Amino acid sequence: MKKLFKQNATSSRFDHFIAKYNIPKEYLFVNRKMVTRALLIGIAIGLIPMPFQMFLVLGMIFFLKFNVPIALLMVWLSNPLTMPFMYYAEYMTGVYLLGMEHLVVEPSLEWFENNFSHIFIPLYVGTLFYMLTLSPLVYYVVDWLWIRSVRKEREKGQKKQHLFNAITNRHKSATKESSLCLQYS
Repeated sequence: MKKLFKQNATSSRFDHFIAKYNIPKEYLFVNRKMVTRALLIGIAIGLIPMPFQMFLVLGMIFFLKFNVPIALLMVWLSNPLTMPFMYYAEYMTGVYLLGMEHLVVEPSLEWFENNFSHIFIPLYVGTLFYMLTLSPLVYYVVDWLWIRSVRKEREKGQKKQHLFNAITNRHKSATKESSLCLQYS
């Protein structure tokens, strides 16, 4: 996981852009906490049926520290191609949770405008359900995968170090034995 986000060199144009607009680098950090927070915030806000979700992400900067580009990318999971399916699933979930009868949905703007008052509460109840389940689920899964990846890398490094130590110790003992043999001959 660490290798996925790791970059060896930064672009001078990118550094110039950050300096020009006085962007704090902490909002660009790629570490476990910053990335998982960004996923949590971006997915949660991306699920809300509202315009200008990206501005809400930017408004969260004043309250929390997270990787802003990743959060902005997560908001785009709800795009014009996925919105109808997401909002329909949220509406149907809200209808189920509230025990209401669902309306027959027609994919037209006119139908949506005429029935908005009937679908508003189930839609946002379903949205709240997914915000409180899907976002934390992604947060904890990525957090667990990141920790697991770091542990595997650490174990691999320890095995390499152990192997290196075994080889160097064998070489040291072999040179000691050869020097002792030369000494007694």
